[in-house]
Amino acid sequence: MKNWIRENEILNIALPSILSNITVPLLSLVDLTIVGHLGASAYIAAIAVGGTVFNMLYWVFAFLRMGTTGITAQFYGAGRQDEVMATLLRSLVLAVTISLLQLVLQEQVLDFAFRVMETGPEVAVYVNQYFHICIWGAPAMLMQYCFFGWFIAVQEARFPLYVSVFQNVVNIVCSAVFVFGLHWSVRGVALGTLIAQWSSVLLSVLFLGYWLRHHRDARFFVWHRLSDVRALLRLFDVNKDIFLRTLCLVCVTLYFTSVGTEQGEVVLSANVFLMQFFTFYSYFMDGFAYAGESLTGKYYGARQIDHLRSVFRQLFRWGGSIALLFTVLYVAGGRLALGWLTDNAEVVDTAAHYLVWVLLIPFVSVSAFLWDGIFIGLTATRQMLLSMFIAGCLFFLILFSVPLADRNHTLWLAFLVYLFSRGMVQGFLYRKKIRHRLAVWKR
Repeated sequence: MKNWIRENEILNIALPSILSNITVPLLSLVDLTIVGHLGASAYIAAIAVGGTVFNMLYWVFAFLRMGTTGITAQFYGAGRQDEVMATLLRSLVLAVTISLLQLVLQEQVLDFAFRVMETGPEVAVYVNQYFHICIWGAPAMLMQYCFFGWFIAVQEARFPLYVSVFQNVVNIVCSAVFVFGLHWSVRGVALGTLIAQWSSVLLSVLFLGYWLRHHRDARFFVWHRLSDVRALLRLFDVNKDIFLRTLCLVCVTLYFTSVGTEQGEVVLSANVFLMQFFTFYSYFMDGFAYAGESLTGKYYGARQIDHLRSVFRQLFRWGGSIALLFTVLYVAGGRLALGWLTDNAEVVDTAAHYLVWVLLIPFVSVSAFLWDGIFIGLTATRQMLLSMFIAGCLFFLILFSVPLADRNHTLWLAFLVYLFSRGMVQGFLYRKKIRHRLAVWKR
């Protein structure tokens, strides 16, 4: 009965989170689809470049979601409703502060983006238009990280799903009206995105009000708690570790793309399509990682160690099952899926040559996803940073020292070792650094 309860709790968070994850790329896809019907390739290129700039601009601040989830879930489990609310407010203040800094430095950010991604003069004009409108959505996007992380922490994973769907609907409607009705082209797409972002923040605030009405022991006006020095230091310490970890992840990701670029357009295109298999798998595993963050934090905060260990067991059972399912799917339909992604026969044949590496991804990476969720729930962010640093070093070590005849095979080998070692190092650190602490609590 207890295991069923744990499984039910895990699925109540994991399933909405998976659906919410799948909707995330739709925002950029909607923009690309709309400008794709305008006829000029410069419009498409501008949205693609602009979307990449904002993805990178927001990605490095994903700690706002993860840090908020871990800390809030622990207070939620401990019954500290004042700190549950105070953590959200502290995170929102931090998000607004960072976004204001982005607004102040927007010209420098855009200049750096143009230096990294060379564009023609016509595309640059449209990127400029898109960027200077969408940058005003930075506060909304970073605040949404806080809301989403907080909702997951208090076991309300359905709210981020509703907000994500609502945001995409608003974006589709507004962008279509501005582009096809008012003929505002790239400006219309950007404005539609901006309105959708701020509309989603408004809906999140409404959901917060709904939650407060059903949790009358929670106090919204806890402004006196915002200046708690120890709480602020803990928030900054957790977020600092996650931020540095994200930078390590970005370095590996960017260098993976860079090495593919060096090998020519065909190999680069093949790697891009093969990486979609990993991305799609990650949408599912991240859902269970989010469940791990929320439930681990909840039972860790409540010091219910037996429940905590039950969550760990169930997470790895589900993770193993999902990894097996995706392995079977990729073995049976991997080549067919490549044909769906592109009709370029040369790219398909090249990607098929490296497909064996994709077949290994689910099982070599499953523990990394799950341990990430567990460590965030435990706020063991220093150990997360250490594992990512070690894994990143192994990635570059293999890439520069393993003399395979085909450099792209070396690249994929390095990437898989990087994924596998993250999970293995975290498992080792859990046994050496954390399990003893839990055993002392139980006694």
